[in-house]
Amino acid sequence: MHDTETGPPTAPSVPADTRTQHRPDGSVSGYHSHRTLPVRAELRRQLTRRRTRLMLGFLAVLPAFLLLAFELGGGGDRDGTGARDLADMATTSGLNFAVFTLFVATGFLLVVMAALFFGDTVAIEASWSSLKYLLAAPIPRARLLRQKAIVAAILTGFGLGLLILVALGLGVWWYGWDALLTPSGEVLGFPAGMLGLVGAGAYLAVHLMWIAGLALWFSVSTDAPLGAVGGAVLVSILSQILDGLTVLGELRMYLPTHYSTAWFDLLSTEIDWTAPVNGAFSGMAYATVFALLALYRFHRKDITS
Repeated sequence: MHDTETGPPTAPSVPADTRTQHRPDGSVSGYHSHRTLPVRAELRRQLTRRRTRLMLGFLAVLPAFLLLAFELGGGGDRDGTGARDLADMATTSGLNFAVFTLFVATGFLLVVMAALFFGDTVAIEASWSSLKYLLAAPIPRARLLRQKAIVAAILTGFGLGLLILVALGLGVWWYGWDALLTPSGEVLGFPAGMLGLVGAGAYLAVHLMWIAGLALWFSVSTDAPLGAVGGAVLVSILSQILDGLTVLGELRMYLPTHYSTAWFDLLSTEIDWTAPVNGAFSGMAYATVFALLALYRFHRKDITS
């Protein structure tokens, strides 16, 4: 009787089609970096968040609050010189009410909206310790930042459009379809006034990109969402304060908020494009610089701790 020497047990064979296939570069077969974190998935995530709904909801109800204030206050009044400002003319037509609503929101509310959607997007993931898991998916850092910025831009544009549409609809319903009256005394028919209002919204969407880029930079630089959002808003407030100092002279033209109300020039029969063009260029220039700083910082950011 001979002993038979047996070798180590062999692992059961695995069908070739169930084994993980790797490419020459080490990536798993079927993985495509450009398919990670699709915009629709990120947008769905952001729309389920409470802060998104609260901000969009507040933008939707703001025109109703303004309308109620005008009705309780008895409408606008002329001052002693007979001059009229935007508040005086807000109740003359739906277009004027929409323009006044946009003016009220320009200096602060729209800034907060853009700062919230862009400043909260990455910092909140870091504060929840979920950022490292997103990048381990793996999602390239540049793509993750781009996808989140795209979704934030969609929400910002939607919020701006929502404010204008609700204000216009409510104003037309309550004050009618009359022409747009400007503080300079010009009268624009409803079609021309609508075109000017659309142009004003488009201008603000471009100009607000400076605060969006700044908030995004802050968002990748801190793990505190409130710090990123609040920091961007504080910079805007500081810029507005400095812009009011006439002693600075032409230096004020380089402040990011200097052209925040340049959209008024679009509400005219003969448009002077100087200020709107300068404002759009200023907003995009600042946005480009801040976005590049955000990308540079995010590539160097330690997300493992």
